[in-house]
Amino acid sequence: MTEDSVRIDLDTEIRGSESRKPWPSAKQAKTLVNKDGLRLVLFTMEQGATINEHQADGPITVHVLRGEIRFRAQDQEHSLRAGQLLTLGPSIRHAVESVGESAFLLTISRPNI
Repeated sequence: MTEDSVRIDLDTEIRGSESRKPWPSAKQAKTLVNKDGLRLVLFTMEQGATINEHQADGPITVHVLRGEIRFRAQDQEHSLRAGQLLTLGPSIRHAVESVGESAFLLTISRPNI
């Protein structure tokens, strides 16, 4: 691997996160990549944990790796299960709730400044 490539084992990262329970606010976020306008964040959440409404400057993807989440944006609620992915344009307010134990990968593409 070079400094221009990164290899991440998501199952290992999720297990590492779960080994640090209990988490503050019933959730944990770990930034896996933050370089060149790309940010990858792994979220692990306990049942009922929430991420309050917020927005990202760039477009995002939410890829559910384990469990199920409810993703709310633009007056719509999306139930997303493991293996499902949702995309969202920049600056759209959204919130997340974990239906059960869950893990998802958030990708944010930020404009280069």
